[in-house]
Amino acid sequence: MCGPRVKVCCIESVDEARLAIAAGADALGLVSAMPSGPGVISEELIRTIATGAPPPVATFLLTCLTDADAIIAQHGRCLTSVIQLVAAVAPAQVRLVRAALPAVKLVQVVHVTGPEALEAAREAAETADALLLDSGRPDAAVPELGGTGRTHDWALSRCIVEAAGVPVFLAGGLRAENVAAAVAAAGPFGVDVCSGVRTGGRLDPAKLGAFLTAARGGPGGAAGQ
Repeated sequence: MCGPRVKVCCIESVDEARLAIAAGADALGLVSAMPSGPGVISEELIRTIATGAPPPVATFLLTCLTDADAIIAQHGRCLTSVIQLVAAVAPAQVRLVRAALPAVKLVQVVHVTGPEALEAAREAAETADALLLDSGRPDAAVPELGGTGRTHDWALSRCIVEAAGVPVFLAGGLRAENVAAAVAAAGPFGVDVCSGVRTGGRLDPAKLGAFLTAARGGPGGAAGQ
């Protein structure tokens, strides 16, 4: 495959899922209840999209839950192939989820708020199958756990990519105009996009196509960096 994997997040309907898959997305992000941010859909709709996605498209359940039993129960209602932990989850809880759901991949989000993210990423990589670097503010009065549309320090992301020892996705403010530079700067396994491929809150086919081309090294894209 040319270029990084591309995950299209904040999928809000079956039609959006079909559009993303037809455009060539490798993964779909399906957002369950969150304290803030875009794209929240019902668990019933998450299950419908997840069970209807053709292989090898991965389906990510974005959850803010941190208790293993609650995460396991939620996954049982949603049936995605991946669980994306958008809040910090204690390693012991992650191990319990892994033991209960050995066929499900676990992706831990690390919010790159400063140099402390490097140690957080190293710790998370000990139990997760992959990391996703985002630009949230988990300690805000109303926690921001994704979908902010903000970029972060890609040089720091590069340090995490090189130290993690597991695949790393890059998220946070990516769009067609900057994703090639982000890939060149951080060297991620994959990229994650939400607001950067939307117009008026709806998935925009033109923006999505431009993003995929740029991310995978099309004209002016990552391969030319």
